[in-house]
Amino acid sequence: MVLIVAVDRDGYKDTYDGHVDLIDSIYYATVTLTTTGYGDITPVTPAARLVNAFIVTPLRISFLVVLVGTTLEVLANEGRRIMRDSRWRKRMKDHTVVVGYGTKGRSAVQTLLSNGVKREAIVVIDPRAQAIGDAGNDQMAAFHGDATNRTVLRRAEVMTAREVIVTTDRDDSAVLVTLAVRQLNPTAHIVVAVREEDNVPLLRQSGADAVVTSSEAVGRLLGLSAVSPNLGEVMEDLLTYGEGLEVAERPVLGREVGKPPSSVPDRVVSVVRDGTVYRYYDSNVSVLAAGDKLIVVRPAKETPWAERPGADNEDE
Repeated sequence: MVLIVAVDRDGYKDTYDGHVDLIDSIYYATVTLTTTGYGDITPVTPAARLVNAFIVTPLRISFLVVLVGTTLEVLANEGRRIMRDSRWRKRMKDHTVVVGYGTKGRSAVQTLLSNGVKREAIVVIDPRAQAIGDAGNDQMAAFHGDATNRTVLRRAEVMTAREVIVTTDRDDSAVLVTLAVRQLNPTAHIVVAVREEDNVPLLRQSGADAVVTSSEAVGRLLGLSAVSPNLGEVMEDLLTYGEGLEVAERPVLGREVGKPPSSVPDRVVSVVRDGTVYRYYDSNVSVLAAGDKLIVVRPAKETPWAERPGADNEDE
């Protein structure tokens, strides 16, 4: 429109100085498209008036259609997003929040899924747009932002979460996230990955229930693989879900109550009783009791206890 007015500038009259230049053309196009129309610049020749009637007017209408249509589309999408967000928040309870969707975060999520946790019960927080896109592609709710910000944690409904897994890239960020999560949710089970062993006590004081030293764990695995390749292969197998062997936790079945851990078909490593973990050879758990949980080594393709047909009846 600026080009149309500038080319036919002699067909327009400016009440200020009688001359229309490029700046006047820009001004005229602006006030005309926005339907402001101050009338200080007007078409005076028949050709300019015909151009305004058959070209400028459709341009003006098109501009308004795009403006109004875009506004309505944004409002409609925002309204639908708010409704979906409201419905999601109402049903989101006892879920798992994963802070950081890098290598460690994705591995943690895969382990949760392998143990029967549903995708809709997992929420991801990450400051990287690419990670949020990856989480969305994996069909999980994801929030873009810094988890040290309590507003971001509230958006992820961390107040009603059952578990929080923190896998940030920096130990100081892990401490801040843990403090914020513990303040918002005093009962959540918080698991944190740190790089340095010296930061483990600080994380526990900050409210972490379990702290995993990633660099030390990798170092031990490297050392075992160097000393005994076979032992390193077995340890890697235990840490890999989906094939070979895996370490899992399951409740004691009804038929196993009153028997020693050695009689259980699965290879029992530890017994959890009243929140305390005992080694399988400990005299305190020489006989299994109702309510105990077993830490076992089993084939990775074995159906999780919770998914077995009649598992509830077996437990009873």
